[in-house]
Amino acid sequence: MKTNKNKMMKLCALVLVAAMVVMVFTSCSGSKSSEASTDGTAATTAGKYYASDATAESIVKDAAAKGKVGNWGLGNEYEIQALLSKFGQDTKYLSQAFDMNGFDDDSILLASAMTYNELGLVKNSYKGGYKYGDGVKYIDMNEQGVAMLEDNLFTTKKFATENPNTTKAFIYATLKGWEYACANPEEAAEIVYKSGSSVSTEHQAYMAAEVKKLVETDTTGSAVKNYGNMDETAMQQTLDLAKKYIKLSDSTAASKLQTLTLNDIRDTSYLKDAAASAGKFGKLEKTSVKVQLKWLPQAQFMGYYVALSKGYYKDVGLTVTIVPGGGDIGETTAVNSGQVDFGVTWVSNLIAANAGGMNLVEVAQVFQRSGLVLVYKINK
Repeated sequence: MKTNKNKMMKLCALVLVAAMVVMVFTSCSGSKSSEASTDGTAATTAGKYYASDATAESIVKDAAAKGKVGNWGLGNEYEIQALLSKFGQDTKYLSQAFDMNGFDDDSILLASAMTYNELGLVKNSYKGGYKYGDGVKYIDMNEQGVAMLEDNLFTTKKFATENPNTTKAFIYATLKGWEYACANPEEAAEIVYKSGSSVSTEHQAYMAAEVKKLVETDTTGSAVKNYGNMDETAMQQTLDLAKKYIKLSDSTAASKLQTLTLNDIRDTSYLKDAAASAGKFGKLEKTSVKVQLKWLPQAQFMGYYVALSKGYYKDVGLTVTIVPGGGDIGETTAVNSGQVDFGVTWVSNLIAANAGGMNLVEVAQVFQRSGLVLVYKINK
């Protein structure tokens, strides 16, 4: 009788454990997160791609071992290299084209994508989209602690010193444009589209919604209300990673890179004065200025187009010409040489430029978190 009772107790215990396992599994499988899991270890299950609950570490190690991690190599490869190093992998990566065809045909298993651009093309079914929908997930650089800041607003130290009122006025009107754009992303997307964007209205709308997140959320996921803020911690992490992963062939530049401090790459005083100005400035030293973007017209730069369209630049006494990027002259070179007065670039690009002998200074940080992710396909 005692033996039967013990058997019955053991059987009940096994049933209870099994029920708990089922409950946990059901809870996990109900998640709708698009980001890589932080639990578990398996990279793949039965299938060609990755398990939906695979960890970032297991995915990175698998893709790296196969030599199928991709990036464009234009200044945010350092985040990818930092991530590879974090998981003990070689920092080599495949050169990735500006389309996502390499990802589509499986030449690249972990493809670099900006949340506001390539990720949308991969997931969505509008014109130019690859229609993967929920068949893909991604690894976020912010979540992995390797984020570097991207789109900023910069000029030369000489221009800012000689034209302080113009600099403050331009910052003020630009950030007013960003505030309006983030409050009205659909309208902002339409303004950019009418300004000569080469992508569809649907993709512009997607971009605007995603860019808003980068402008109003920091690397920790906290809300940012003061547009253009230069967060010390995020800036320092960007500089530290730049020093570790930027490789300059010129020995003098390489040595200078290691000596740079935040004071060598940014000045917060113009932003503070602009914020406290209420739109009132002394006599502008220069009333007609140019700003060069990092790329072609798109919602990535919607704040500038909105400021121009809404008359915010005109309100502070400025006539502004927006120069699209992507041409023969890069934005750092164009600003440093005086061809334009202001520019938009990634902080890593500005750091490398100053190490190489330029004298640029960031006066506002538009994107508060990294927009870079590594996208991958999951088994279904």
